Amino acid sequence: EEEEAKLQNGGFLPCPAGGVPSGTALEEPLRSCRLRGEAERRGGAAAESPSPPRSPGGDADSRTCRDRAEPAALPPAPLGFTDVNLNSRNTYEVSRRRSAPEHLPHGGSAPAEPAPPPQEPADRARHRLGIAGAGSSFAEFFTRNFFTKRTKELKPAVQSAPGWKLFGKVPPRENLPKDSKIIQQEYEARTGRMYKPPPPSARRKNIEFEPLSTTALILEDRPANLPAKSVEEALRHRQEYDEMVAEAKKREIKEAHKRKKIMRERFKQEENIASAMVIWVNEILPNWEGMRATRKVRELWWQGLPPSVRGKVWSLAVGNELNITPELYEIFLSRAKERWKSFSETSSENDIEDAGASVADREASLELIKLDISRTFPSLYIFQKGGPYHDLLHSVLGAYTCYRPDVGYVQGMSFIAAVLILNLEEADAFIAFANLLNKPCQLAFFRVDHSMMLKYFAAFEVFFEENLPKLFLHFKSYSLTPDIYLIDWIFTLYSKSLPLDLACRVWDVFCRDGEEFLFRTGLGILRLYEDILLQMDFIHIAQFLTKLPEDITSEKLFSCIAAIQMQNSNKKWAQVFASLMKDKEGDKNHSPAPKS
Repeated sequence: EEEEAKLQNGGFLPCPAGGVPSGTALEEPLRSCRLRGEAERRGGAAAESPSPPRSPGGDADSRTCRDRAEPAALPPAPLGFTDVNLNSRNTYEVSRRRSAPEHLPHGGSAPAEPAPPPQEPADRARHRLGIAGAGSSFAEFFTRNFFTKRTKELKPAVQSAPGWKLFGKVPPRENLPKDSKIIQQEYEARTGRMYKPPPPSARRKNIEFEPLSTTALILEDRPANLPAKSVEEALRHRQEYDEMVAEAKKREIKEAHKRKKIMRERFKQEENIASAMVIWVNEILPNWEGMRATRKVRELWWQGLPPSVRGKVWSLAVGNELNITPELYEIFLSRAKERWKSFSETSSENDIEDAGASVADREASLELIKLDISRTFPSLYIFQKGGPYHDLLHSVLGAYTCYRPDVGYVQGMSFIAAVLILNLEEADAFIAFANLLNKPCQLAFFRVDHSMMLKYFAAFEVFFEENLPKLFLHFKSYSLTPDIYLIDWIFTLYSKSLPLDLACRVWDVFCRDGEEFLFRTGLGILRLYEDILLQMDFIHIAQFLTKLPEDITSEKLFSCIAAIQMQNSNKKWAQVFASLMKDKEGDKNHSPAPKS
């Protein structure tokens, strides 16, 4: 009966009524263990000295627990809190097994074995039930099992995060990923079927060309769970596959020929440049004045200057009519730096007014240079702040603004100066820049001389109507005047509208032929895109000519430029422009005098 009572009470004798205060089911196992520990200490103290009087209920409880304890020869276990193993059972599980021990499985894996028969010896039953002796610790209560089944030791967690229980962490269940071969073996063992791979002869062999990874799938057989292809369908798929391979081969061959053609043209161009460079260095440049106007040099000039001699030829072609020296450049550069320093220290308008009338207004445009430099060839990233040519471009433009305060800085100058800096040294770039802007056409545009600009536009329209009559009438129908697209081209000398290498080639012939070639290049661009422009309206034409396509090539453009004839009624550009200037003077002379 006592053994059955122990099993019903979780391995402990029931305590008398009144000895244990009423509490929740979770606290009762802990209270039983506490009472047993107190009884053991009282027994040890009673053997040494007489014990003080106790309450009747407490003495009965102590005697009952002492009679059921292990022999007193073992030392008493200290009462205290100890570390609880992660594998221990919490109080919630103890309470559940106490309420229904014969139905709950152990650890959630296997049902518990039935209790031992009542005729089993008390010591053995006590040992199987986990009743602790006097030397057991408080943690043994949690680590012992309450049932007779021998549990398996938990395996250590393998590369997995710990799980969670009600009152702490516990090792997670072992869940190792299975290999595909293991899964296949388990499936074969369970079903008794063996997987047989298809024979190698069934697969396609010796396929010479497969254009895409998914193209050849059309030749594959269907899976075993689908109906097989018929002979007609297989033949049709084979034909479709052969057609796709043939088309892919054609595209590949075409692209290969295109790449070879580009490489041949590039090699030929490099060879021409190398041979032309030898001629320019050894023959033309040493005898510049005597050979510059010869037919051989002009033809070689039309093909484009080698990059190694381009800057030198530009300097010689533009000339130095202003007699600017590098020392003069340093003087105006120091003046520009002083002006920038004064602008940074004080930016009040009174200081600018005190400096003078028109001179101060023009030199005040120095502040516009900083804003415009960052917009100069933004794709190159060399003229922006922090780039290698930012300060150099800033210095050249600032020195010119102080050198020509009557002109000052105008938007578009930064592109011209940037192209010169890429091909010349700093002082030489400034000298060429100043002399280039001193030409009549550039001076008229940068000083915004409206009457002169209108004469240039009128001369351009004369040759526009002569060379492209259909497009000229189309522009007239929309009232599209040349100033809408020519101003940006002339201000930047096409360095903003065309790719940089193509713009440099335009500059080559511009230095040879002068301002005439600027307007001839404009007509060549219109001729190149004539068919497209005839299909556009006013807005689209203006947008297209403001930003030209980037895929324009030098061969196509210069072939269209060569087709432009700069003659009208046996009059060349200079004669037409001179006649327009005479008409302008005649209009001034015949204009009525103002009434007084």
